Amino acid sequence: MDREKRKQMIYEYKNRTPEMGVLSYECIKTNEVFLGTANDIKAKLNSNKVKLNSGSYPNKYLQELWNKYGADSFEIKIYKRLEIKSEEDKEKALKKLDELLEECLSSNAKAKRMNKKRN
Repeated sequence: MDREKRKQMIYEYKNRTPEMGVLSYECIKTNEVFLGTANDIKAKLNSNKVKLNSGSYPNKYLQELWNKYGADSFEIKIYKRLEIKSEEDKEKALKKLDELLEECLSSNAKAKRMNKKRN
């Protein structure tokens, strides 16, 4: 790959608008649901998978369920997408994402938060 093409690809990656939303991890064996935000859905799904498979996920209870029942016992999906405008600033988008998570948690009585609240 030539240098200019590489620079162009890096520029496009840095200036893209990633998909944002709320992710759902449901343990089929226990019917427990965990919801969490993703400011880049594709990257967050990959990151969570690596952490769960390596035993280093911050939510210890979710990690215990993953270890006990295995990845095949989880249904992982995009619970709700956040529609954002490409020109919208990141802080506003993150605030909307947190609000969307709270809305999803309050509308699903069995759902638990995957991660700590953002300050």
